[in-house]
Amino acid sequence: MSAAGPRVAVLAGGLSHERDVSVRSGRRVAEALRAGGCEVSVLDADAGLLARLRDEAPDVVWPALHGAVGEDGALRDVLGLLGLPYVGSGPAAARLAWDKPLAAAAVAAAGLAAPESVVLEQSTFRDLGAQPVLAAVDAWTGGRTAVVKPAHGGSALGVTVVDDAAQLARAVVEAFAYDGTVVVQRYVAGTEVAVSVVDTGSGPEALPAVEVVPDGGRYDYAARYTAGPAEFFAPARLHDAVAAAVAEAARSAHTVLGLRHLSRVDLVVDAEGVPWFLEANVAPGTTETSLLPQAVEAAGRSVAEVYRALVDAALHG
Repeated sequence: MSAAGPRVAVLAGGLSHERDVSVRSGRRVAEALRAGGCEVSVLDADAGLLARLRDEAPDVVWPALHGAVGEDGALRDVLGLLGLPYVGSGPAAARLAWDKPLAAAAVAAAGLAAPESVVLEQSTFRDLGAQPVLAAVDAWTGGRTAVVKPAHGGSALGVTVVDDAAQLARAVVEAFAYDGTVVVQRYVAGTEVAVSVVDTGSGPEALPAVEVVPDGGRYDYAARYTAGPAEFFAPARLHDAVAAAVAEAARSAHTVLGLRHLSRVDLVVDAEGVPWFLEANVAPGTTETSLLPQAVEAAGRSVAEVYRALVDAALHG
């Protein structure tokens, strides 16, 4: 390790639908790490990546890759083969969190509230017929609001809130544009919050929850990555007891899923103050509108300090 500080390779870009977000996340991570005393290079995840990693031999790798390339565990397996320490969860935990139905089932088995859902493959529609399957799903929803989303992926791509049968078919088609597996989930009304969890060696710590109030009611791709379409409150406007329950739910989800170093757990708090698990992210966004940096600042800490601590945890852990 250099006397000037650890040499960190930030991986950004890739070929997923979330490439642009990843590029912005990587740039922000690099800026913060340099402010924290690290020597930083930013590398794209392409066919030349492994050769560049061998040439640079960084002390630590920070995968700021969104979508499958950075979150499904495969790249983390490759980094392990190269013997490179990296910030973030290991391959098995990443694969579990990446699969939204499996992650929800795991946290529900541990006692956390998770919305009831059904999982549909493209082959199901092909083999059984689209209309009969859609009719069965519509009967299951009972006319209540539901959420249709890809089983894998992030940034709210392909996610639709549907209120009636007429919207269901279109929502399923849109979700299938991003993934071959679709989840139809019962909608939970309430306050949307995101809880960033960091662990620099002393156990998982839930940072203050960030409340998301989307303009127009949906925290979609534009609201996530364009300044203006959503309003954020950090910390979230929750009673102390509810805030404690939200923090505990996020820590529990992080632990149950076997996550490491950092994650972001998305929840909805219903009218009774019960936090419902939606999903966990092993590569939280770090752009100028992302929730992790807001949570760090709400905790009274600097992004540079926290990111440097995560690098040190990866290097020495």
